[in-house]
Amino acid sequence: MTLVSDAGTGIRGDSATLSLTVTEVATVAADVRHVRFADPSGAPLPSFTPGSHVVLSCGDNDGRPRRNSYSLTGAEFEPSSYSISVRLDENGRGGSRWVHDLVVGDIVEISTPRSAFAPVLTARHHLLVAGGIGVTPILSHARAAAQWGRSFEVHYTFREGDGPHLDEMRDLCGDRLHTYRDPGEFWAALGPALLDRPLGTHLYVCGPSGLIDELAGRARGAGWPDARIHYEHFGVGDLDPGSPFTVHLRHTGLDIDVESGVSLLDALESRGVVVPNLCRQGVCGECRIPVADGAIEHRDLYLTAAEKEAGDCMMPCVSRADGPRLELEL
Repeated sequence: MTLVSDAGTGIRGDSATLSLTVTEVATVAADVRHVRFADPSGAPLPSFTPGSHVVLSCGDNDGRPRRNSYSLTGAEFEPSSYSISVRLDENGRGGSRWVHDLVVGDIVEISTPRSAFAPVLTARHHLLVAGGIGVTPILSHARAAAQWGRSFEVHYTFREGDGPHLDEMRDLCGDRLHTYRDPGEFWAALGPALLDRPLGTHLYVCGPSGLIDELAGRARGAGWPDARIHYEHFGVGDLDPGSPFTVHLRHTGLDIDVESGVSLLDALESRGVVVPNLCRQGVCGECRIPVADGAIEHRDLYLTAAEKEAGDCMMPCVSRADGPRLELEL
């Protein structure tokens, strides 16, 4: 495999990246493109944990590199390729359109896999829930659970005529797969599923934010502790531009004004402050920075509730000061 840097060789400062070739493209559901990447030399790729994602360099947006995170759907141990499935979002920032325009033979820069949505290996049972294209990391979980003989079940809800990877899920899960095309039917089934589970069951859910929030709330109401509820969002989407604020860097003494509509990460980079980053969507955790003082408006989907409550770190790609001034340990 080839490790790529800003100069063309070696490891980048922010993360190891791979220069991979598109070997297959296919349509797996309405507006969902499945893309497979492999090393040009045929070498195996780094193994990964089920539920992992990679970050693709998807061209640029107004002169700035555009990087999007996508879940891996294939086998995780020394794979010969990485696979992702991406739904086209015409109202997004262009990453999904870029992926949909890929053709066999294209070379794409892809990060090595990372995960904040891994299965808990000590769990007695895995309750996997997917909504629409949120099936991608759940497919990875189910594949590993079936391979290693773990106790699991999958609840998959999608619109009529949709259902990415439905046939693959059926072949993989058999009678452990439950599918729903009607929201009422889905919630009627999930109620008992949340109540009638042995101690040590862990819940994993990926899908639209509304589904995640509702299901997590119902699980807590049924007595599930937060430590047994795991979820992965697609990304933060479009955010309110926020109010302007000033950030003070304690180590350098520099004051930087952050205007409304400008991210803290962009403001830092414009003044020459290097912050490792990948997704710029509040998902991957790469740009985490320490906060010395000041209130934070957390907008990311990476930090836990306890980490946000502590108030000593933030994701500058999406989060902002909750007030006129913020001090960073930079």
